[in-house]
Amino acid sequence: MYSTKIVTSFLLHADKFLILKRSQNVKTLKGQWAGISGIIEGTEEPLQRAKIEIFEEVGVTENSLVLLKTASQMQIRSQYTNHEWTVFPFLFSVKEPNIKLNWENSEYKWIHPSEISTYQTVPSLDKVLASLM
Repeated sequence: MYSTKIVTSFLLHADKFLILKRSQNVKTLKGQWAGISGIIEGTEEPLQRAKIEIFEEVGVTENSLVLLKTASQMQIRSQYTNHEWTVFPFLFSVKEPNIKLNWENSEYKWIHPSEISTYQTVPSLDKVLASLM
């Protein structure tokens, strides 16, 4: 089975978690809700990739983040045949929730973890979030 390494991060503010709705401009999983995610390139450290993706996707700088928790990597079956995602989950707190979306996402919401099941999400997003609780 082929595996792609990705990071998925959640931001926490006032007891709510940030989720993003993938735009119609991305290649896969259009219109589905996700954490802040991106492919790990080469020998890149997952934590560094997570911080890069957070800045690129929502405009939050590294000095505005506090790492609260990392979870063990998870294998998630993907939408493709003979493929899985190796997900590295991260949870950060942010003091100022000033979100500036880039082209990859069209909307954002701050939700309680119990609300995740009411959204159409990328595969196993609820499990990734639960691993950080």
